[in-house]
Amino acid sequence: MFNWGQHERMRILNLILILPCLLIVHGIRAQIPGCTDPLASNYNRSATVNDGSCIYASATAGSVTDILLPESLPETSGLIHWNNGLWTHNDSDDSNIYSLDTISGAVLQSIALPGIVNTDWEEISEDSDFIYIGDFGNNFSGNRTDLKILKLSKASVLAGKPEVETISFSYSGQGTSDLTEPNNTDFDCEAMVVSKDSIYLFTKQWVSGGTALYSLSKTPGVHVAKLKSVYNVRGLITGAVWLEPQRLIALCGYNKILEPFVFLLYDFQGTDFFGGNKRKLSLDLPYHQVEAITTADGLKYFITNENFTQPDFVTVPQALNILDLQQFLGPYLSAPPSQTRRQVYAFFRPGK
Repeated sequence: MFNWGQHERMRILNLILILPCLLIVHGIRAQIPGCTDPLASNYNRSATVNDGSCIYASATAGSVTDILLPESLPETSGLIHWNNGLWTHNDSDDSNIYSLDTISGAVLQSIALPGIVNTDWEEISEDSDFIYIGDFGNNFSGNRTDLKILKLSKASVLAGKPEVETISFSYSGQGTSDLTEPNNTDFDCEAMVVSKDSIYLFTKQWVSGGTALYSLSKTPGVHVAKLKSVYNVRGLITGAVWLEPQRLIALCGYNKILEPFVFLLYDFQGTDFFGGNKRKLSLDLPYHQVEAITTADGLKYFITNENFTQPDFVTVPQALNILDLQQFLGPYLSAPPSQTRRQVYAFFRPGK
């Protein structure tokens, strides 16, 4: 047993009292907020915490391949990559879901959802056990009261006998009494992602040109979607895909003259989707009404567009577009999610 003298005991007591303060001060000094992305124009080499301030030069995503889709899919409106294929649907009057070949775009399988009416299906998403179809298109009058998400067991789909449950919802803060002209509401929605415990909706704000993020329960029943945040994407969001472990979301959309884009959200914390990097990439697909996006690895993306015809002006048939985003996301996805990420990422900075 140690026989400490009074002097030694006082020194130890002082260290015990001072140590927490030293740790706090060290922690404060170590946390330097700023832009941590070396691909940004305002990259801060000293920053240790991504504060969402990164600014990017205008860029166009390249390596786009167009694959014509069958006539049975004139209004493809949602897309997931599941069971070694792509799954999509039309946005109205057709209550089937379709499996597509990832190379040719050919329909491999068509599965009907018996007893289900397609009012305005605008998105499809998934978790480990279920497929979710968003029947929440609301651009005609802006006051739909039958917004819903269909929840399908993946096991039942694979068995060819889909079992469907319904999640009905309304938006917090939305009135339903006032009719609007078509395409004149901020309560339309065409984009959705699903986490382990919640559904997240990215609205298509026709008036504001932004998107509002809402959270919603995954449990079948009647719910109110809660507003989390709003962001000005300067366009109309039409699709979403989330790689949750990689903290990466890709949104697709277009502006009012049908100039399509991809909006990347990455290196955020938790579900603060707009708290990290935000990068908008133009697509070299003029007059393509892009409606859906998905990916398996975060580098190769599949995007579908509806048939768009403007008589005596332009006709763009429905198609599957394959997009390579390696140069924009490869460095981020190849680095470990830690302090080392910035060190590895720096080697990919243009000019290195």
